[in-house]
Amino acid sequence: MRYSPLLVLALAVGGAGLAATQGAAAQTARAALQTAEASMTLAGKIDIGTEGQVTGFQLDHADKVQPDLAAFVTRQVQGWRFAPVLAEGAPVATQTPVILRLVQRPDPNGEGALVRVTGASFARYDPEDTRRVTVAAMPPPTYPKDVYAMRGRGDVLLLVKVARDGSVADVFTEQVNLRVVGKESQMRAMRDALARASESAARRWTFRPPTTGKAKDAESWNVRVPVQYAMGERRMDRYGTWEAYIPGPRERAPFSNARADTNAAPDLLADGGIYMADLDDGPRLLTPLGG
Repeated sequence: MRYSPLLVLALAVGGAGLAATQGAAAQTARAALQTAEASMTLAGKIDIGTEGQVTGFQLDHADKVQPDLAAFVTRQVQGWRFAPVLAEGAPVATQTPVILRLVQRPDPNGEGALVRVTGASFARYDPEDTRRVTVAAMPPPTYPKDVYAMRGRGDVLLLVKVARDGSVADVFTEQVNLRVVGKESQMRAMRDALARASESAARRWTFRPPTTGKAKDAESWNVRVPVQYAMGERRMDRYGTWEAYIPGPRERAPFSNARADTNAAPDLLADGGIYMADLDDGPRLLTPLGG
């Protein structure tokens, strides 16, 4: 879908440190802007038939989404195909919740921007679900002072290795997306500071291991946790709006044996939840995303 315009203007130039970009430094900031994307996350419910076909789709809060965009998302989802969902060995019709991630990038031909559905999550965090790792205590990280002084904002995606006693055995930052733009060195330092603050907090978190289900006997569990640094903004208040950011490099945790999940992103997972990276018990989408 073509869309106009790409909302890179929503990217903030941070405080004095980031604003003072001149000459070669300003050129690196402009180069960073050329990599900018805008994303939106939407939620809904998908009805799946016995052959894996989509038989219905309901978009949550459709009144907050522009009609042409809502129609585009509905067409995309209705064309999906899933592996048939089985119950006692027989295919059954079912309904699944979904969180969709849309990304808007400049059209290489200069005609506005292209919108694609690049991610889909079929899990929602339930703190009472004994089949999954759930939160015991998760005090939030401290906003790094230097990042706060520059009005830096961003989203961090952590992969946390949970030991059998519920403590954190290891933690790794998979990606940091920034919502401010500046010199390359400043943005790199900001990513590092947000990652360090997030990892430091995560090492003090505690979890409740699963006590039922197929994952309960594992030696450890990997969970993804999104961490948002937003200076008072709440993502739930921005439902149906585009958010511009500079995507950070995607890294793979050395302790993870799970398949690489290229659809995972800091803004795909809802704030306040944790998501098991090794447990794939939701419907399996066969249709490639991002096309």
